[in-house]
Amino acid sequence: MAKRRDFIKKSAIGAAGIAIGGMGFSAKSYASIIGANDRITMAVIGIRGRGTSHIEAWCKLKDSHNIRLKTLCDVDEQFWGPRAQLVVDNGGEKPITEWDMHKVLADPDIDAVSFATPNHWHALGTVLACQAGKHVYVEKPASHNVWEGRKMIEAARKYNRRVQVGFQNRSKARVMEAIQFLHDGGIGKVYMARGLCIKPRNSFGITKDSAPPSSLHYDRWLGPATWRPYNEKKGHYNWHWFWDTGNGDTGNQGPHQFDIARWGLNKNEHPVSIYSTGGFYGVDPEECAQETPNTQNSIFKYKDGTMLEFETRGRYSNEESSLGIRIGNIFYGTEGWLEIDGGKWKAYREREKEPFAGSKTKAESNKDISLTGPSNTAHFSNFIDAIRSGKNEDLHCDINEGFFSTVLPLTANISYRLQRELKFMGANMDREIVVNDDEANALLTRSYRPPYVIPDVV
Repeated sequence: MAKRRDFIKKSAIGAAGIAIGGMGFSAKSYASIIGANDRITMAVIGIRGRGTSHIEAWCKLKDSHNIRLKTLCDVDEQFWGPRAQLVVDNGGEKPITEWDMHKVLADPDIDAVSFATPNHWHALGTVLACQAGKHVYVEKPASHNVWEGRKMIEAARKYNRRVQVGFQNRSKARVMEAIQFLHDGGIGKVYMARGLCIKPRNSFGITKDSAPPSSLHYDRWLGPATWRPYNEKKGHYNWHWFWDTGNGDTGNQGPHQFDIARWGLNKNEHPVSIYSTGGFYGVDPEECAQETPNTQNSIFKYKDGTMLEFETRGRYSNEESSLGIRIGNIFYGTEGWLEIDGGKWKAYREREKEPFAGSKTKAESNKDISLTGPSNTAHFSNFIDAIRSGKNEDLHCDINEGFFSTVLPLTANISYRLQRELKFMGANMDREIVVNDDEANALLTRSYRPPYVIPDVV
C-alpha cells in the first residue's frame, strides 16, 4: 500500500505538474467498494452558481444516503460565508472552506468530490481527484475539449474511481420512459434526432481590463487557460462565452439535449461527419466582448446514415412542436415522431394529429423505473449508490457515456470556428481524429498553461 500511495502522489505532482504535497491517504480512499452503512464524506469544488445546487442536493441526501458535506472549495472567497451558511441552514455541520483544491484532495477523510467549476477546469480537476483516490461527480460538458475528455476516462479506469457526468436527464423517470419507448420501436426506426436550445440572451457589455478583486485567486481560476489580464466581463458566468474557458450555449445548455438526442438514437459511437454554422446576431460586437456565437446550427451524420440536428438560438424566437419546446428534443421515426420537453413527452403516429402515447403520471413513472430520491437529487443519489456498489455500470452517466455526448458540441464548435465540415473517425473508440485536417486536430486539445497541465499519461 505504501508503494501505491507514493506512486499516486508522484503522479499527481510530477505528471500533472502541480504540487499537491503532503497527501496521507487512508485505506478507505482506495477501497473500490464502500459498505452500504459507511458514511460518505463529500466536498464541493466550485460553489458560486451550479455549485449551489450541488450543496443543496448533498444536504438533502444527508440522512437518506448517509452523507457528510465536509468541505466547500472555491477560488473566490466572497462566496464562502453564504454557502457555508446554506449548509448549516439545511441541517449540516458548518463546513470547512478552502480555496486550494489540492488541499481538499489531500484530505484523507474526503471520499468523493463534485465539480461545478468553469468548463476549463473539469478535466484537470477530475484527473487530479482520481489520482488522489476520490470519486467524482462532474458537471456537463464533461470536458472543455475532446482530448482531455479521453484522459478523464483513462484516469477513472486506471484508479478505479466512479466518475458521473451531470447529465441529470439520465436519472429522470419520464425521460427514461420516453427513451425506452424509442428503443422499443415506438415510432419505428428512428432516423433523425433534433435538439433545441432556445435561450434569448441580452448583451453583457464590455469593459476594460482591471485588477482582480481581492477575494479572487485569479491565477488559480484561470488555471489551464492561456494567460490574460483579469476582466470582469470574462469572469463569473460570462466565461461561458469565451473559447479559452467556455463552449458557448451549444456547449452550455446544449449538452443536455445533445445527450438526450444521442441516447434516443442509441448511438454509442462518434458521428463520421460534423458541420456547424452560425454567427453573433442582434448585438453590436463593438458593445459586447462575446466570442462564441449566439445562433448556431449543427448537423451530424453517423456511419449508418442516422442524423442528429442541433439548433442554438440566442435571440428572440418562437417555440417548436405541440409541447412548445424551447429546451428539448424531437425524434423522427419511420412510423411517427416523438417530442420531449423536460418531464413531458408525446408520440404521434404517421399523419395523426393526436398523440397515441405520452408521459405517465409521476407516480406511474417512479413505479416503473426505480430511482432513489426525487428528480432534483436522483442523479446525485445514483452517484452515491454506485460508489457503494463499486460498479461503473450502476452509474446512469458514467464518464464514458458523458464523454460521447460531450464530443458532439465540442466538435460542432470546431466546425463552426473553421467554417468547414469535419470528417471524423467515428468508429475509432480509443482516440479521436479528424481525417486529413491538422487545424481541426489541433483544436481537439489545447496548449496548457504550466503548471496546470494534463499529462499524456494520467
